[in-house]
Amino acid sequence: MTDDRRDIEIIRGLAERYAEIAALPIMDERRDLWRRHNSLERTRPLVYMRWLAAWQEHPESQLQCTDPFWQGHERVLRQGIVQEWVADDYVIEPWITQRASTQMPEHGPWGVPYNRIRPKEPGGAWLYDPPLKQFEDIERLAEPHHVIDEDATARNIERLRGAVGDILTVNVDRSPAYTIWRADLSTDLAYLRGLEQIMWDMADNPKWLHRLLSHMSEGVQRVQQEAEDAGDWSLSAHQNQAQPYSLELDDPAPNSGPVKREDLWVFCAAQEFALISPPMHDEFMFQYQLPILKHFGLVAYGCCEDLTEKMDMLRQLPNLRRIAVVPMADVAKSAELIGTDYVFSWRPNPADVMCCGFDREKIRRIIREGMEAARGCIVDITLKDVQTIEHEPWRLREWVEMVREIGDEYA
Repeated sequence: MTDDRRDIEIIRGLAERYAEIAALPIMDERRDLWRRHNSLERTRPLVYMRWLAAWQEHPESQLQCTDPFWQGHERVLRQGIVQEWVADDYVIEPWITQRASTQMPEHGPWGVPYNRIRPKEPGGAWLYDPPLKQFEDIERLAEPHHVIDEDATARNIERLRGAVGDILTVNVDRSPAYTIWRADLSTDLAYLRGLEQIMWDMADNPKWLHRLLSHMSEGVQRVQQEAEDAGDWSLSAHQNQAQPYSLELDDPAPNSGPVKREDLWVFCAAQEFALISPPMHDEFMFQYQLPILKHFGLVAYGCCEDLTEKMDMLRQLPNLRRIAVVPMADVAKSAELIGTDYVFSWRPNPADVMCCGFDREKIRRIIREGMEAARGCIVDITLKDVQTIEHEPWRLREWVEMVREIGDEYA
């Protein structure tokens, strides 16, 4: 048996298991819960194990395919199968997605190479080696556009459909390359200029920094508008760092384009601005994100940054619906400021509840304290950024069971 035939055999077996899970009646129950929850109706607190915590420690994480193309799809299928075993409120969709082959400028999203200074020891921290070291380096930046390599895209679609098209619908995602981290500006800004230097620029070189941010914001807007003009947005492009359902917008669906951005959820964050004051965050980031975000139907804001003191800034967004409340946040103050105006997306500290032992009483205490502080809010609970489960995958399922039991007391 050739390697490709063996890989396809592995993929087909996983696709059959995945399709069975996607067809379970509980998926429709979860969809209904997320629709109502994200539309600010009170449900039980929903629970989500994001990015399938410490995936590398799961037995299922050992890939068997040899071709990188099949390995990417194998990973997605295996993660979906394990996600259902975890038994959180994640929705397994009855399709498999092939990303279109989008093209960026040479050397990266803004036409200049992103470099890192690697750590000397494994597991150490890397440093930025930004390409914009001098003011005149800004002239090297490219103007991005929405470009799809149709031949490469067609080859990949045909390959995937030939392998599993009789088992799962093959969804083609033609949304632009400049979404999520490529579109939040904050991520690429740090790569381009360096995290510490950005802070100096706000004080020492504000005019130059505004010029850089204008170039980036206009570039993202141009790419996203070109994708909309081309009919390349679809309902599979929803993004909200949870489950992108609501009563106001159509559900995620495969091959459902063209749609407009106003039909979609969008996710945005500014993690690199965690230590920046609210006025400077507003001036040097949020005002450049606003023109991007205003075109979408609903917005989820925040990933790992503390937004406790920035709620007034966020309220400028008329289509804001979800706000992240992270481990460093003041949960009680955030609850007071968010109220029932937005979804209170709480993220407990994984170091406290998962990564450093599994103290059941401590976990129950932390979850109860958080739920008590957020009493009256529209709450969901997301566990994310888990670096280790100390090779005990059972912790994930038991954590979900405990959190759901406690959350139900606050339904």
